[in-house]
Amino acid sequence: MDCDQLELNPRIRAAVRRAKLRSVGEVLCAGLDPQRLGLSRSDLQQLLRAAAAACRRRPPITALLLRGGQSSLRLSVGCPVLDELLRGGLPVGGVTELSGESGAGKTQLALQLCLSVQYPLQQGGLDSGAVFICTEDSFPSRRLQQLIREQSSLRSDAPPTLIKSLQFSNNIYIEHAADLDSLQVCVTRRIPLLLTRGLVRLLVVDSVAALFRSEFQASDWLKRSKQLISFSSKLHHLSQEYNTPVLCVNQVTDVFSSSDDSLGPLPASVSPALGLVWANQVMVRLMMQRLQGTVAHGDQHSALRRLEVVFAPHLARDGRDAAVWREGVRGIHT
Repeated sequence: MDCDQLELNPRIRAAVRRAKLRSVGEVLCAGLDPQRLGLSRSDLQQLLRAAAAACRRRPPITALLLRGGQSSLRLSVGCPVLDELLRGGLPVGGVTELSGESGAGKTQLALQLCLSVQYPLQQGGLDSGAVFICTEDSFPSRRLQQLIREQSSLRSDAPPTLIKSLQFSNNIYIEHAADLDSLQVCVTRRIPLLLTRGLVRLLVVDSVAALFRSEFQASDWLKRSKQLISFSSKLHHLSQEYNTPVLCVNQVTDVFSSSDDSLGPLPASVSPALGLVWANQVMVRLMMQRLQGTVAHGDQHSALRRLEVVFAPHLARDGRDAAVWREGVRGIHT
């Protein structure tokens, strides 16, 4: 059956023609990406339902796509060692948290993902841009430019001609949110506009704890919890609606001992900030630590780091040593 015979919204019909999908079979089997079609997830579901109704002999494929046939899609970190830990990278649907102490390398990894997302699917990217929300520090523009210059060193898997053709700086949109009201405007107005236009396919919030820690007193825990849940709900909606990975950088808090008389924190005993309310809102929790010791790489030296999987429905609890070099964050083979 020809796609022109399907009962579709004119906007969806036009997107199908632009994608050169001629038959119902092509619609059902293509593994469609709503971002590439310029459609929302609900539009894509409408298209698939119409195709399924016209071709009753293919319901299993349709059911798979409607349940989220792109669930295996990942955004590569840009490092084979770390991608192996994450089974390909960040999941496209859902909120991933990256927590750690200051200087652990969280922002470095976030910047690296902002470049990785711009590569084609064959190189683990999503062929789109990124939006980076800064809530406490200014955006590290100089470091980003250094990472861009060193991409050929980090991404040996990508053809040099491809790297030269990518306009990395032009595809990273920077937002500054100094308070919760401006953060609300970002996630409800400006970011959906970028996603709808297909300009971005990654959302980074650095950091999620900064505003929620500063704007509430201890006695305001109930109000803060409601705000956290509302904020995370918006992030999940954006992620699911546009098949977009969301990365939230988080601070940590010291965990104090209750088994002895010490008034200080336990050695290396920290937990992600914002407590159980926030923990229940994220699908994947990663933690980055700065360890004792240094490692060398050519003329470079770096403090040793470790990226740990704290919890994730599809990952084993494991970790990999890593280091931060001029070209970015790289895992260390052990």
